[in-house]
Amino acid sequence: MASNDVDRRPDPDALLATASASGKGKLTVFLGAAPGVGKTYAMLSRARRLSASGADIVIGLVETHGRAETAELLQGLDLLPRRKVSYHGQELDEFDLDGALARHPQTIVVDEMAHSNAAGSRHPKRYQDIEELIRAGIDVWTALNIQHLESLSDLVSQITGIEVREIVPDIALKRADEVILVDLPPAELIERLKDGRIYLPENAQRAIDGFFKPANLTALRELALRRTADRVDDQMVDFLRRSAIEGPWATSERLLVLVGPDPLSEKVVRTASRLGSGLNAPWLALSLVHPGAASDPAEAQRLEDNLRLAERLGAETRRVTADDFAAEIFKVARRENITQIVIGRSNRDWLSRLTRRSLPDALLRRSRDLSIHVVSGEDEDEGLGRFGFVWRGRSTRRWIETLGLPVITIALATLAGRALTSLLPLQNISLLYLVAVIVCGILSGRIAALVASVLAFAAYNFFFIDPVYTFTIARPHELFALVIFLGAALFTGNLAGQMRE
Repeated sequence: MASNDVDRRPDPDALLATASASGKGKLTVFLGAAPGVGKTYAMLSRARRLSASGADIVIGLVETHGRAETAELLQGLDLLPRRKVSYHGQELDEFDLDGALARHPQTIVVDEMAHSNAAGSRHPKRYQDIEELIRAGIDVWTALNIQHLESLSDLVSQITGIEVREIVPDIALKRADEVILVDLPPAELIERLKDGRIYLPENAQRAIDGFFKPANLTALRELALRRTADRVDDQMVDFLRRSAIEGPWATSERLLVLVGPDPLSEKVVRTASRLGSGLNAPWLALSLVHPGAASDPAEAQRLEDNLRLAERLGAETRRVTADDFAAEIFKVARRENITQIVIGRSNRDWLSRLTRRSLPDALLRRSRDLSIHVVSGEDEDEGLGRFGFVWRGRSTRRWIETLGLPVITIALATLAGRALTSLLPLQNISLLYLVAVIVCGILSGRIAALVASVLAFAAYNFFFIDPVYTFTIARPHELFALVIFLGAALFTGNLAGQMRE
């Protein structure tokens, strides 16, 4: 009970993040797929409602771009004077960060988060001005188009053929307390563009032929919708951590991949990356070690290489020390709202499978709400595919396992049968051989079961059917029984091999 209570405590990291945020302002981002969807209009409409209720809200900077509807919304709102900056002989109007800090309103509207400030400003980028306002305890509303996110800028350039110069790091959006998606179907956006409600008429047609193509707008709209959904999912996970509510809450897929120092982990990481890309799901790479475990330099280097590979492929990485790996994995899965786990398992020999329990087996036994993906350690070669059988690998160890195990089990069954018949007159010694065939099928597969069936047929004939110690069969009914035994052994061995595979 005590251990269960410990697992259900709020995540200390989440509580620390909440405590560090106290005293700071909150960031609200109005996110859109493209210029003209109505981000600034929605932001100012909300500002007017808030101002009408008596709240202290100031317009720090808003770019109307000549749109009359947007300019009308500024009337009656408290406007912060802009700062005059000389740049290459021109006078620019920039956001006055010092004036905003001195005024210190409850909420300030600062448009165009991705804007680059003029030379000589305290910060090169406007999102850095916003961060300083938030640290000062001021709530900030801002607007951002999806193409300005750093992780998507290259993709947007490929889609639209236009280089994105103004970028904002993804962490700036990730830290937002609220993301409001301002969405508009591409057809309506193009219609607004043709009506001159976004750009001046002389620029509208050029925009339609370039950036504002329907295919471009559809792709950008999907990116905005997906990023907003990811942000909402992150907020839910943060809430679950702070509240110690156990997951998984399968509102979206989240993957956990287990990474170790073994060579198989590279394959596991790449498999998880492909799975995450297919599901459009974030994934976490987790490394587990026992407390006080000695570290081999070669293994430590392989582990670092595997974790760096996971990071390059888009995963978040984490290292954890634990005594009970399975329990720790499920604890991390609950806190991170994981829905699927990816783990590797090498094809161990039959003796290891009998004497040791593997971590994948433990996860499969204890998993209830989670999906477990097990990545095999050996490639399969369908050398006997015509008969429906799979030959797993061509290594010497595999040959020994496939041929050696049937020899050992049939020899043991023969010795047991000889010992029993010397004490008791038993009639169904063939059942011992069937058990041996089933054991071979379960431990090594169908090929080993077939080999065991043939060996059992020969051993049963040689040691237990008169005349013994010869392969001669004296009575016809003995021949019939032996043929029936061979058919039963082949059938049960095949079924046992199918169960294992």
